[in-house]
Amino acid sequence: QYSFKEVFGTLVVQKELFDVVAKPLVEDLIRGKNGLLFTYGVTGSGKTHTMTGSPGDGGLLPRCLDMIFNSIGPFQAKRFVFKLDDKNGVDVQSEVDALLERQRRDALPVPKTPSGKRHMDPEFADMINVQDHCRVEDVDEDNVYSVFVSYIEIYNNYIYDLLEEAPFEPIKPKWNSCNTPVRNGDFIPPQSKMLREDQNHNMYVTGCTEVEVKSTEEAFEVFWRGQKKRRIANTQLNRESSRSHSVFIIKLAQAPLDAEGDNVLQEKEQITLSQLSLVDLAGSERTNRTKAEGNRLREAGNINQSLMTLRTCIEVLRENQLYGTNKMVPYRDSKLTHLFKNYFDGEGKVRMIVCVNPKAEDYEESLQVMRFAEMTQEVEVARPVDRPLCGLTPGRRFRNQAFREELARKLELRGGPLGGETEEQSVAEMLLQNFPPLPSCELLDINDDQTLPKLIEALEQRHKMRQMLAEEFAKNVLAFKTMLQEFDSSVLSKEHYIQGKLSEKEKTIAGQRTELERLEKKIKTLEYKIEILEKTATIYEEDKRNLQQELESKSQKLQRQASDKRRLEARLQGMVAETTMKWEKECERRVAAKQLEMQNKLWVKDEKLKQLKAIVTEPKEKPERPSRERDREKAVQRSLSPPPVPNAPPVRLRHRRSRSAGERWVDHKPPSNVPTETVLQPHVPHAITVATASEKALAKCDKYMLTHQELASDGEIETKLIKGDVFKTRGGGQAVQFTDIETLKQESPTGRKRRSSPSHPDPLGEAADSEWTDVETRCSVAVEMRAGSALGPGYQHHAQPK
Repeated sequence: QYSFKEVFGTLVVQKELFDVVAKPLVEDLIRGKNGLLFTYGVTGSGKTHTMTGSPGDGGLLPRCLDMIFNSIGPFQAKRFVFKLDDKNGVDVQSEVDALLERQRRDALPVPKTPSGKRHMDPEFADMINVQDHCRVEDVDEDNVYSVFVSYIEIYNNYIYDLLEEAPFEPIKPKWNSCNTPVRNGDFIPPQSKMLREDQNHNMYVTGCTEVEVKSTEEAFEVFWRGQKKRRIANTQLNRESSRSHSVFIIKLAQAPLDAEGDNVLQEKEQITLSQLSLVDLAGSERTNRTKAEGNRLREAGNINQSLMTLRTCIEVLRENQLYGTNKMVPYRDSKLTHLFKNYFDGEGKVRMIVCVNPKAEDYEESLQVMRFAEMTQEVEVARPVDRPLCGLTPGRRFRNQAFREELARKLELRGGPLGGETEEQSVAEMLLQNFPPLPSCELLDINDDQTLPKLIEALEQRHKMRQMLAEEFAKNVLAFKTMLQEFDSSVLSKEHYIQGKLSEKEKTIAGQRTELERLEKKIKTLEYKIEILEKTATIYEEDKRNLQQELESKSQKLQRQASDKRRLEARLQGMVAETTMKWEKECERRVAAKQLEMQNKLWVKDEKLKQLKAIVTEPKEKPERPSRERDREKAVQRSLSPPPVPNAPPVRLRHRRSRSAGERWVDHKPPSNVPTETVLQPHVPHAITVATASEKALAKCDKYMLTHQELASDGEIETKLIKGDVFKTRGGGQAVQFTDIETLKQESPTGRKRRSSPSHPDPLGEAADSEWTDVETRCSVAVEMRAGSALGPGYQHHAQPK
């Protein structure tokens, strides 16, 4: 799903599309603001049809022209009042200079166009026959307007002028007598145009043909003449696929009238030049679908590259606006984006029409087109344009027209201009007054002989005067002829002088032209070098940014490594301290165990010495074997012998290691342990018995004991008492350091037999008849104390209930 400002269906008419999309741009154009409208989509989606239209239903371009001329029709200036210069500027001329310019242009031979005004091409005659009569309201009536159009195309990232006149038809080659084509040396291929920046930092095409038009028909005729030169080709997806981006530029120059409302104000600062660019982009295409080869493949690559550059510029602009960054927008990577750089920087309003083909084959490409078009809506580039203020009274044009109409009406009432006729009558009267007056010609009497002679005399005098005037007139004519001849001779001499001066000026102009051509070539070379240097600078800047990023990443990595090193050092110091403390405790434990082992060894040696002493000192008779009860008593007496440590009370050895009577234990007995029901059971005083070790229980005690049961190799249960010390950690928790293990082992009776001594020993020494008994019959419980065993620090328990 994609969201747009307006969505049109397949049955939408051209007028509805124009009213929504293009009409606001035309209104801004007449109000002095710039606009850009371009169609975007995959190949064969209807971009050219949307822009141009079809017979009987004109597209956006003819409707824009029709609306412009409907709005400014009565306020247009005469030709050449506005004159465009070659630096994207405009000058204003007086009426006299414009008249001279028109006369000079009329004297030049005009090249014949393919379609004249009288014989309009039927291909576009129906396209411009728009019956809507749409116009802009509130047009400034105190301004005069002129419209200039130009038409260019961007082909393979080069700009060509479609209105440039070729010396002859380049498609039709000349043939010689051998019926083979001949290369014409007069043919000059079309030259690509350069992009330049004017003093207002606006981009324009230098040397581009700009035609002043006065009607919709004339403007569309110029467009159609360039349209026939546009490059199209037949591909698998489109029979007439556009192979270039076409740009039709409409420039509107306007300037205010003077205070009288009669002539244009001769101030260049008051001229407003606005521009509307209508762009028909070539469609993006995939070569695996169009089956393009050779030139078509190269054209498709350049088209896709320019569209990708357009997309990149829009994405960078969007990122700069969303995140407040100042990334460089790569306008110069393509002529298309470089030409319209000012629009993206805010010098006008931009509208885009996305053409979508509902074919299933175009599904993926249409998704890409709509994703890019939806993203462009988030870019805001419009800025207000300040118009110059002339400070003159509005309504000057109509007041001047009303004054002229009133003056003509009054002169008509007076009978016309009377001053010239009065002058002519006074001259005639003066001539008649020089002649003598005629006498009365009435004959009242037949015998009257005075009237006729007087009349004859007056007529003769008049005849003589007439002859004198004729002679004087002849003399004056002769003198005037002489003066004319002298004037002609002087004019001829001046003409010769002027011709000489003109030839000198022409030579100077020719030299200046050659100098200009040389400078232009030099400028082109320098511009090419500048482009190379800019690209090199861009590459260096990119390398610089990459190196800076790499340096920052390396510095961050070094900082992380340093912090990790500090943390590791602190951790190692803690581990060293803990290990040192642990080994100190271990050494103390081992020393204590060794001391206890030595004491036990000494005690065993003392016992052996005592037994040896008793054996040595007892009588020589054969000793009787004591009974089982005596052996048991002796065993009990032996176990109650004093320990090897002097001045020590007779206590159980497993309590010998306790530090104080106030120590508390955590007796950890898992619920899975099996009760052994043995006589000897581990007993720990002041213990907290838990089923699961917890930090709360460990915090209250300083000793820990875990009761662990496992099955021995002989199938019996072996119980281990794992003991340890509890101490606090640096993090505030509790830790247990295990110190020793006590093992409680329960064994079944073995089949080992032992010969027991009889109550009354046979004095004859019949040992063979003695009675054999096992250990179980001799004693119920045996306690064995090993030297260095786990009881204090350890003991081993062997017991079997009867």
